[in-house]
Order: sequence, then structure tokens, then C-alpha cells
Amino acid sequence: MQKVEHIGIAVGDLGVSVPLFERLLGSPCYKTEEVGTERVLTAFFRSGETKIELLQGLDADSVITKFVARRGEGMHHIAFAVDDIHAEMRRLAAEGFTLLNPEPKPGADNKLVCFLHPKDTNGVLIELCMDKG
Repeated sequence: MQKVEHIGIAVGDLGVSVPLFERLLGSPCYKTEEVGTERVLTAFFRSGETKIELLQGLDADSVITKFVARRGEGMHHIAFAVDDIHAEMRRLAAEGFTLLNPEPKPGADNKLVCFLHPKDTNGVLIELCMDKG
């Protein structure tokens, strides 16, 4: 794993949360994107080398909508950049980590992504990210 690629924060309403984070970080949202496979709308911020991704569920069946209903708004995941997502998935599976998807899938910000089950990572949802290239 190269570095923390971004920190994902689940929110109930981007219309409220984007202005809040713009004030908090002192910088504008530089990108919004709908990720159909996850049924979420995302908004990205950059603070130095760090990226923050806000996630709003698009419907009642969205994982993010369910997360916010259960736990409230807050940190959802930490994403790590990797050079070769397939190799990293094989390595982590061999180390005993549970992959939540058997193959990388399209994610926001032109990435291929895979999530690790939080039961294996002290309750933290981990996302692997690789640029599609």
C-alpha cells in the first residue's frame, strides 16, 4: 500500500455537508460524481495531500443510506492507494483478510476499488484504490 488515498465520510445530505466542509477545510469541493454501482453521490475535497470524500446514498437500499440510518453521519472508510489492486487483493486474501468483492469494481474518481470486511480490520472498513489508467 502506497499511502492513504482518501478518507470517506458518510453524510445524509451533500447540499448541507458540502458547504460545511468548504468552510471547515477552507477550500472548495473540486468534484462531484455519481457512482451507480454503489448508489452514491460523492463530493471530493483536497487539503494538502489529503483527499476527503463525502458520500450520500441515492436511495433507501444504498449501503451509505443504511449506514447513516444505523450509525449517523461520520467516518465510513479509509482508502489506500495501491499499484496493482489484483496483486494486493491476492496478498491480503492469503493473509486471511475477507474481500467484500471478488474482483475490483469501478469506483469514484476514475479508480478500481475493493473493500475489506471490517471484522478483519478492527472495525474499520478499508478500501483499496488503483487508478484505472
